[in-house]
Order: sequence, then C-alpha cells, then structure tokens
Amino acid sequence: MSDLHKEVSELERKSATAARLFDIRRIIGGLFVVYGVIVTIAGISPSDADLKKAEGVHINLWTGLAMLALGLFFLVWMKLRPAEAPAAPEAESAPKREPRSDAG
Repeated sequence: MSDLHKEVSELERKSATAARLFDIRRIIGGLFVVYGVIVTIAGISPSDADLKKAEGVHINLWTGLAMLALGLFFLVWMKLRPAEAPAAPEAESAPKREPRSDAG
C-alpha cells in the first residue's frame, strides 16, 4: 500500500470516530440521564411544602424518571444505530448540459 493510501484510510477512520464522538444523541442522552438522576433523588423524599405545592403529586420523582427514560432511549438509540461519517461526494459522471432555449 502506498503512503498516500494509508494516509487517506487513516483520515477516514478518524473522521468516522469524530462523527461517533460528537453524535448529538450522546450529548442529549447523557444530559438527560444526569439531570434525571438528580431530579429523581430530589423527588424520593420531598418535603411537605413541596408536596403541598404540587397538590400531593410526587412531581420531581415522576419527572426524574421520565428524564431517565428519555436519556436512556437516546443512548440505546445511539448504540443500536451508530452515526457514520458522511460519504465523500462522488464526481458527476454525466457531463453538465446547458439549458435549452426554445425561443427563437
């Protein structure tokens, strides 16, 4: 293999790695999981004032669990369908044609 071919394949591999690393699903899923854990912990033992304010509903607990579920959904989605690096644009094989003018 030539050095140029090795260099190109190395750059393609790095591009695919970068595409997976900066996948927005990882960022969204991670943030929802972290915030979901925090809100769930806050909702496990709410104060009487918090319960009265929420009309007896453990809103932090339910919201935290929903955030955890959404975050895990994004992370599982990312794992099942990983992002792939965009393909390099191929050169057009057909020559470009000038538009015809029917006037005249």
